[in-house]
Amino acid sequence: MTVEKGLRSNDHRIGGSDHRQRTTDSGQPLVLNSQAMQTMIECVPNFSEGRNSEIVEAIVKALRDSPDVYILDREMDADHNRCVVTLVGTRESIGEAALRGMGKAAELIDLNIQRGAHPRIGAIDVVPFVPISGVTLEDCVRIAEWVAEQAWRRFKIPTYLYEAAARRPERRNLENIRQGQFEGLRDEVRTNPERLPDFGGAALHPTAGATVVGARKFLIAYNINLNTPEVDLAKAIAKKIRTSSGGFPCVKAMGVELKSRHLGQVSMNLTDFETTSIATVFDTVSREAAAQGVEVLSSEIVGLVPRQALENTAVQYLKVENYHPQLVFENRLEQIMRDETASVLDRTRTFRSMVEAFASAVAAPTPTPAGGSIAALSGGLAAALGEMVCGISLKRQSLEAHNPQLRESQRRLSALRQRLLDNIDADAQSYEGVMAAFKLPKSTESEKAARMQAIETASKHATLVPLETAELSAEAAKIISGLRGITIPLAAPDLAVALDLTGTARRAAIENVRANLPSIKDPEFLEDVERRLEKAVTSDK
Repeated sequence: MTVEKGLRSNDHRIGGSDHRQRTTDSGQPLVLNSQAMQTMIECVPNFSEGRNSEIVEAIVKALRDSPDVYILDREMDADHNRCVVTLVGTRESIGEAALRGMGKAAELIDLNIQRGAHPRIGAIDVVPFVPISGVTLEDCVRIAEWVAEQAWRRFKIPTYLYEAAARRPERRNLENIRQGQFEGLRDEVRTNPERLPDFGGAALHPTAGATVVGARKFLIAYNINLNTPEVDLAKAIAKKIRTSSGGFPCVKAMGVELKSRHLGQVSMNLTDFETTSIATVFDTVSREAAAQGVEVLSSEIVGLVPRQALENTAVQYLKVENYHPQLVFENRLEQIMRDETASVLDRTRTFRSMVEAFASAVAAPTPTPAGGSIAALSGGLAAALGEMVCGISLKRQSLEAHNPQLRESQRRLSALRQRLLDNIDADAQSYEGVMAAFKLPKSTESEKAARMQAIETASKHATLVPLETAELSAEAAKIISGLRGITIPLAAPDLAVALDLTGTARRAAIENVRANLPSIKDPEFLEDVERRLEKAVTSDK
């Protein structure tokens, strides 16, 4: 039989409106961890139980009791006696999550007494893995193989591999594996080597039967309900449109009876909606039904559907000539957000490259850049952090009363940042000036005197640059301290880091100042430097 998913004829959903999001014990919604979820795989296990909500709830709980796993959707159908759960997880977590659900289902479902309209060979009938992001179909194949092997090892449930994971060509199609259903396979597997599972022996699990595990692309489970109880018409239409009978490519279909609603239904899996769209099958089923005097009552999607599939359908019906995905508002918005994210990442990579270049220059066995430049950089970064906190806080309506002070602080910190960053190069250049003075000739007395004067002049300049760095950093510290209590609380750690950086900048700059003083003889200059140093040290106390 062709169809993976059960159908939602009675719409027996679980858990009310929260079935699309996982919550904490306190009921707060969980947010997908974008850092952890760098790889994402969808798993859509189909369980042979659609009437007992307690059993299904226990299975769903087992599925999500794993890290980095989130339940997106869960559907129950009483006519088909089937439940379909859609979950996503990381490459490392999704397989174990599926096995938890399989183990729980094997405990609670007995196929010897289970009956429903949907064909099945197992309590856990089929477990497909679908690549979403950061993974390939081949990755999903490897996960499917591991899960299939573990299901046999842990639960003694024989497993078959299908679709991209199939090890035999005839097992790519699910209907070939499901032939005869649980009761038929249970008997045939004992005597027919062709029906032996990929993992397990010549006997099914006594109550859980067998399971089909595989990897595939995104599949849409789509059903069309006919306004007639005649299931033969639904079967005839299904035969006409499905691939195996010469119909549309990438369509699996069967006709079933929805006894509780007295309807016939054409139940389909569209395995490639870009090849055969929802609109195409809907039009064809409607036309074939109308030819027999029957109308389409409704149609339904089981589980989740890609937005593109619905867009394609709308475009096909409307015959839009100039359509492209960016005409859709949400698509355009998401693209802008993706571009912005990519831009941020590009800038981050650029920043790292710049920082690495500067760090390599510092690490090189050359006198510059050195401590004085690092001091200036520390002060500049501190001012920049303060600017950032001001900018964010200015956007908050609750802090509007502090806007004048925030704008003034932002302006002053911006000026300090620029001056401090200028001192990165200025410090290196002043040191090079001192070295050049020391290299002047000293053969004669006049040359010696000129050299000593040049050394003192260069040393004074080399002193004034880090002295200014210390003073600017002290001024930045004052402004940043004043931001406490008038900026957003979440920025408190940033202010703390900024203050630490100003302290580092001052201490490092002062060390560089004192390193140059022995070469200076001018007492007035030395006295002025000491006074300014004292002020820089105590200015924020």
